[in-house]
Amino acid sequence: MTTADGDVTQLLKAMHAGDPAAAERLLPLVYGELHRLAQAYMRRERPDHTLQATALINEAYIRLVGEDIGWTSRAHFIGLAARVMRQVLVDYARAHAAERRAGGMRRVEMQDDLAISPERLAEAVALDEALTRLAAENPRQARTVELRYFGGLSVEQIARILEVSPRSVKRDWSLAKIWLSRQFRPGAAGRKESQGDGPRKPPAEK
Repeated sequence: MTTADGDVTQLLKAMHAGDPAAAERLLPLVYGELHRLAQAYMRRERPDHTLQATALINEAYIRLVGEDIGWTSRAHFIGLAARVMRQVLVDYARAHAAERRAGGMRRVEMQDDLAISPERLAEAVALDEALTRLAAENPRQARTVELRYFGGLSVEQIARILEVSPRSVKRDWSLAKIWLSRQFRPGAAGRKESQGDGPRKPPAEK
C-alpha cells in the first residue's frame, strides 16, 4: 500500500467514525480518480450535452460520503464510486425524460469540458436495466461490466477491487458480453423496450 492509499484509507475510516472534516480532506486525494471515472462515462460525446462532468462528480461524492459504509480501502471507495455514478446517470436520465415529456428541459451548467448527451443517457438506462437482470443471475459478471464499461477501469484494477485474478475478470467480461448480446437482440425475452433509445450492441472490449 502506498502512502497516498494509506492516507485515503485512514480518512475513509475517520469519515465512517463521524469525523466531520474527513470528507473535506478526502476529496483532493480522490478527485483525480473520480474525474477519470466521469471521463470514462462521458467519452465520445457530442457537444450538445445536458449533464456536466463536475455535476456528476459532485453528486456522486455527496452520495458516497452520506452513506454509512465500513470503508476498507481506496479501491473499495473507487469501486463504489463507479456504481454511484451509474446510479446518478440513470436517475438523471429518467428525470430528464420526464421533463421532456412535460415540455421542459433544464440544463445543468458547470465549468467543465466533459459532458454526456441525451443519447448516452438513454443507453445508460437501457444497460442499467440489463445489468440489474444480469446481477440476479451472476452478480460478479454484472459488477465487472459496471466497473469496466461504466467506470472505465482496467482488468488489473477490477481484479483488485473484486479480489479475483485478472484471468477471472477477463472471463467474466467475455461471458457478460455474450449474455448482454443476447439481451439486446431484437425480440429478446426480458428486454424492456424503450422506443428504440437503447444501445444497439453490448459493450465492446477496450
